[in-house]
Amino acid sequence: MKIDRSITRIIALGLLLFFPLFSSCRNQTRSAGEEMIASETPKILVGAERTDQYFPLLAGKRLAVAANHTSMIGEVHLVDTLRSAGFNVVKVFSPEHGFRGTAAAGELVDSGLDERTGIPVVSLYGANRRPRPEQLADVDLILIDLQDVGMRFYTYISTMSMIMQTAARVGKAVMVLDRPNPHGHYIDGPLLDPKYGSFVGLHPVPVVHGMTMGEYALMVKGEGWLGYQAECDLTVIPVENYTHNDLYQLPVAPSPNLPNMQAVYLYPSLCFFEGTVISIGRGTPMPFQVFGNPWLPAQKFPFTFVPQSLAAAPNPPALGETCNGKDLRNLPLEDLMAGRQIDLSYLLEAFRNYPEKDKFFNNYFDRLAGNNLLRNQVLAGQTEAQIRESWKPGLEEFKKIRVKYLLYPDFDNIQ
Repeated sequence: MKIDRSITRIIALGLLLFFPLFSSCRNQTRSAGEEMIASETPKILVGAERTDQYFPLLAGKRLAVAANHTSMIGEVHLVDTLRSAGFNVVKVFSPEHGFRGTAAAGELVDSGLDERTGIPVVSLYGANRRPRPEQLADVDLILIDLQDVGMRFYTYISTMSMIMQTAARVGKAVMVLDRPNPHGHYIDGPLLDPKYGSFVGLHPVPVVHGMTMGEYALMVKGEGWLGYQAECDLTVIPVENYTHNDLYQLPVAPSPNLPNMQAVYLYPSLCFFEGTVISIGRGTPMPFQVFGNPWLPAQKFPFTFVPQSLAAAPNPPALGETCNGKDLRNLPLEDLMAGRQIDLSYLLEAFRNYPEKDKFFNNYFDRLAGNNLLRNQVLAGQTEAQIRESWKPGLEEFKKIRVKYLLYPDFDNIQ
């Protein structure tokens, strides 16, 4: 296991808001002191940008690249960078949402040729979720560069794990180009019970695991979760100048229904609604920033929206119906960024006010939660404090595992 540990602690956090929605909110006037601090703050360099660290390791190798639209080096895609540098990119493996990041959540993605480059694209969110052994026969190394958002049910960690499984089985090397985790500054939520394992949760980790993709890969290998006798030949190229105390702003929207940082920070609290009758705004311009349902009382849920068929959500819940709900777009972004826990109040409030409680949950909820306990706790009327108390033993056990694989100073150890 080869790990580049050249990590420099960041001096101060520069909150560079990336989406056009936020660009106008930046303060354009700085004092001389603020300018000096900004100039002295080391820039966070993602693994893909550190070409001096991994280009020498790729020479002469046939490469498969697991990538999507987030796999950028500045303004240039990783695949284009590799091809321009003369490397042999044999194929691309694409995760959920596809290589170009345009497919809706849960939409099966076909394999084919990339229109821009002509490179074969093998979908890992279609007929199969893991590469078949024969699909690795013509490659020497699989390069993984995907921007995760740090949730157990965000499927990029599952895709990475399944690539590692097949690679270990057939003796191929894997290299992860690491990227920061926007939710890397805390851990929270219930642990997954293996009985409820699925593609939205493969491993016994909490909903918010507080690890980067590289750290998670090391944990999957180190804890023996690959399920094969053979070890995965794994290299991680770490992020430079990053700590788990940093509130990292994503430079590219990670998926069609997480269009801005407001949605990214609300995602761990609102995603449980995907296993209920409540809409989280799919089919609107504000997914994961609102929630509602036609049967919630309008006097308590005065905000309304009507889901429509959009490219990012062709058949959203409550299609064409007026949903009564709440608009969370005006919650201060700085408060969401500083939050260190899942907010269960939205789920509990919606359940209390939904008239047909026996129809509130669907079968998907337990897979998202990773167990049936959370659903039963909500049905029993437990408070958020009671539910959170039940998470503590599992979180403490996970902390002992997590700490063994951290590549960056942890949020508990920042002075």
